[in-house]
Amino acid sequence: MDHEQAFVRSFIVKSKQPRYLEKLASPKHRHEFLSRLHHNLDYDPNFAVQVPPSEQSAALVYAKLRELGAPEHCHAIAAGTDLDGRQLPLREALANVLGMGNGVVLSCIPGKLAYYESEDANGRYILSRSSAA
Repeated sequence: MDHEQAFVRSFIVKSKQPRYLEKLASPKHRHEFLSRLHHNLDYDPNFAVQVPPSEQSAALVYAKLRELGAPEHCHAIAAGTDLDGRQLPLREALANVLGMGNGVVLSCIPGKLAYYESEDANGRYILSRSSAA
């Protein structure tokens, strides 16, 4: 399973998964999913931990993700940027997206560990599951 499908199946509420998967798979409708990243993403709050304001630096988020088992590279799902769909070094990705004002998901371990940032000032979360859904 790829990063994007695993992200939806593990971190999006069950009732929204089929629609999200459909939009992600469609080049014509992918932008509709990406626009939800800004502030209306239907993530399951049971698997989300908000990053405290005092820890919202790229270096601290990177350290926390690595502590949780993130590898050196991640997959970006990003609105309003050319990073969407790319594999990137995690440190570089965080430096580019943290605080940029666009919705973004950095999938570190498919279905198990991701970073999500909305356009809201304190909308930064680490999404984690001990096993994929």
